[in-house]
Amino acid sequence: MPDDQPVMTALAEITAVSLLHSNLPAREHMIARLAALVAVDAPTASYVMNASTAAQTGITVEDVQSLLVAVAPLVGTARVVTAAERITEALGFIIELAIAELAAELAAEVESAETADER
Repeated sequence: MPDDQPVMTALAEITAVSLLHSNLPAREHMIARLAALVAVDAPTASYVMNASTAAQTGITVEDVQSLLVAVAPLVGTARVVTAAERITEALGFIIELAIAELAAELAAEVESAETADER
């Protein structure tokens, strides 16, 4: 996380610390966190902040779908539909960010190759 994003860095650190201090396996810990995000009607940014860690612990799209089914009777269908939309937006944002990063890396490689060819 870049140093010019202190809030994002702090939130990432809090997530890491919560994983270290939990007795739950990391995957189950992240499932609980995602369920809590649904329950509190979290914004898209909250799902973005947790997506990487969730993926690293092995949580799949199918797991998220099952989680939404599991919590629907407790939180209500409207909240589950909103959560599904926000999760989809978060994944779209993450994909767009990854594409932009790849494009920047490719552009840098092309520029580097062109500079080397000019020498």
